[in-house]
Amino acid sequence: MKTFIIVASLVCLLVAAAAIGLFQWFKFDEVQMSGHGYVAMGLGVGFSLLLGVGLMALVFYSNRHGYDDDPQLPHSED
Repeated sequence: MKTFIIVASLVCLLVAAAAIGLFQWFKFDEVQMSGHGYVAMGLGVGFSLLLGVGLMALVFYSNRHGYDDDPQLPHSED
Protein backbone atom coordinates (compact mmCIF):
# COMPACT_ATOMS: atom_id res chain seq x y z
CA MET A 1 0.00 0.00 0.00
CA LYS A 2 2.89 2.33 0.79
CA THR A 3 4.42 1.79 -2.66
CA PHE A 4 1.06 2.45 -4.33
CA ILE A 5 0.72 5.78 -2.51
CA ILE A 6 4.22 6.85 -3.56
CA VAL A 7 3.67 5.84 -7.20
CA ALA A 8 0.24 7.50 -7.28
CA SER A 9 1.70 10.72 -5.85
CA LEU A 10 4.49 10.76 -8.41
CA VAL A 11 2.06 10.10 -11.26
CA CYS A 12 -0.14 12.97 -10.04
CA LEU A 13 2.89 15.28 -9.96
CA LEU A 14 3.85 14.20 -13.48
CA VAL A 15 0.34 14.84 -14.81
CA ALA A 16 0.24 18.24 -13.08
CA ALA A 17 3.63 19.23 -14.51
CA ALA A 18 2.57 18.13 -18.01
CA ALA A 19 -0.71 20.04 -17.73
CA ILE A 20 1.06 23.22 -16.61
CA GLY A 21 3.62 22.83 -19.38
CA LEU A 22 0.95 22.39 -22.04
CA PHE A 23 -1.01 25.35 -20.69
CA GLN A 24 2.07 27.57 -20.87
CA TRP A 25 2.97 26.23 -24.31
CA PHE A 26 -0.39 27.23 -25.76
CA LYS A 27 -0.60 30.49 -23.77
CA PHE A 28 2.66 31.82 -25.21
CA ASP A 29 2.19 30.41 -28.70
CA GLU A 30 2.56 33.79 -30.40
CA VAL A 31 5.98 34.52 -28.86
CA GLN A 32 8.78 34.29 -31.42
CA MET A 33 12.33 33.20 -30.60
CA SER A 34 15.36 33.90 -32.75
CA GLY A 35 18.01 31.43 -33.76
CA HIS A 36 20.27 32.76 -31.02
CA GLY A 37 17.57 31.93 -28.49
CA TYR A 38 17.35 28.33 -29.70
CA VAL A 39 21.14 28.00 -29.59
CA ALA A 40 21.27 29.42 -26.04
CA MET A 41 18.46 27.12 -24.92
CA GLY A 42 20.15 24.10 -26.49
CA LEU A 43 23.47 24.93 -24.84
CA GLY A 44 21.76 25.40 -21.49
CA VAL A 45 19.92 22.09 -21.73
CA GLY A 46 23.05 20.29 -22.93
CA PHE A 47 25.18 21.73 -20.12
CA SER A 48 22.54 20.84 -17.52
CA LEU A 49 22.37 17.26 -18.78
CA LEU A 50 26.15 16.98 -18.88
CA LEU A 51 26.41 18.30 -15.32
CA GLY A 52 23.73 15.91 -14.08
CA VAL A 53 25.30 12.89 -15.76
CA GLY A 54 28.75 13.85 -14.45
CA LEU A 55 27.55 14.24 -10.89
CA MET A 56 25.67 10.94 -10.97
CA ALA A 57 28.80 9.25 -12.35
CA LEU A 58 30.79 10.64 -9.42
CA VAL A 59 28.18 9.33 -6.97
CA PHE A 60 28.37 5.83 -8.44
CA TYR A 61 32.18 5.94 -8.63
CA SER A 62 32.58 7.00 -5.01
CA ASN A 63 30.09 4.38 -3.84
CA ARG A 64 31.81 1.53 -5.69
CA HIS A 65 35.30 2.48 -4.51
CA GLY A 66 34.35 2.84 -0.87
CA TYR A 67 34.69 6.60 -0.51
CA ASP A 68 31.21 6.75 1.05
CA ASP A 69 31.99 4.19 3.77
CA ASP A 70 32.52 5.11 7.40
CA PRO A 71 36.16 5.79 8.23
CA GLN A 72 38.09 2.88 9.66
CA LEU A 73 40.28 4.18 12.45
CA PRO A 74 43.26 2.07 13.46
CA HIS A 75 43.09 0.56 16.92
CA SER A 76 45.78 1.85 19.22
CA GLU A 77 47.25 -0.61 21.66
CA ASP A 78 48.17 1.11 24.89
